[in-house]
Amino acid sequence: MGAANGSSDEELMRSLAAGNQEALAALYRRHAPRIFSVARRSLDRAAAQEIVQDVFFAIWHEAVAFDPARGAFRPWAMQIARFRIANELRRRSRRPVLESDAAGPPFDEAPDDGPQPVETMWRDHRRSVVQKAFEELPSPQRQALGLAFFEELTHEQVAEVLNLPLGTTKTRIRAGLKRLRGRLPRELAVVGLVALIAVLGVRYRWQRSALELDERALSLLTMSDTSDWKLTPVAGGVEVPRETHARYRSRPGAGIAVVTLSHFPPAPAGHTYQIWVRQHDVWTSLGTLAPDPDGSARRIVERAELATLPEAVAITSEPGSGSATPTRPTVVAWPEK
Repeated sequence: MGAANGSSDEELMRSLAAGNQEALAALYRRHAPRIFSVARRSLDRAAAQEIVQDVFFAIWHEAVAFDPARGAFRPWAMQIARFRIANELRRRSRRPVLESDAAGPPFDEAPDDGPQPVETMWRDHRRSVVQKAFEELPSPQRQALGLAFFEELTHEQVAEVLNLPLGTTKTRIRAGLKRLRGRLPRELAVVGLVALIAVLGVRYRWQRSALELDERALSLLTMSDTSDWKLTPVAGGVEVPRETHARYRSRPGAGIAVVTLSHFPPAPAGHTYQIWVRQHDVWTSLGTLAPDPDGSARRIVERAELATLPEAVAITSEPGSGSATPTRPTVVAWPEK
């Protein structure tokens, strides 16, 4: 890794063309924050992250054809990013507003409404510890796990990118996750103690509990037998943009579910979005969600009854702070009604 960090972009591209996947990781660490920053000026956070993924997939795909004699790597990569941003804005029927390639804030400094200073400091501590443990994984495991989780590729897509059999890919992902989780508790204990003494006080235990829940959600999302259901707008329900949707992820026996919202408009005044699952013809609430300005939100729910997959999942717009039973028209649902 040290040699890669000292290499020029063009040298890394030659190494990538020769089949060294470590070169792609080095290029990603070096240029992804800037590409994300440029994309974030024109697009929401989720779309900007997708742009970064698309750009680096293109870099990997075009490595053999890249010719430094025709131009340096950085302007070439930024041009790919601008094309992707313009295409996305065109797709949304919006006028592209592309910024110059001025140095922008890295991922950690991009605007992020919500977390207060204490939460932000703990998040930064947590990120640095997880990143260190991740970088210490063996290269094959780091590549596979990074693509599967951080880049959100399916196991089949990871196998295709790495040119490996699917079974080998799944084994590397599981082994990497097991090794990563084995390293985190000891490391986090040290960071947690420093954070406790420095800034967090009694909030540390609550934050540690939230982190452990995140780790269990990570385990769920990287399992090959996880069910991934897309909730879409329903006829006769609440009128929302066509792209509004949600996802419900769970697996038999896990007792945990991850629900994410995408492109949701703000809930009507005096109302909130509420998640419901139907089991044995009975609807049960999994709580409420408030989308951020980009229309995104996430909730991790851990309950014993979720070990059984539901018959249906729905999100409604309920008055006040929520309802004991679904009372309002449905916003999105699975299966499609």
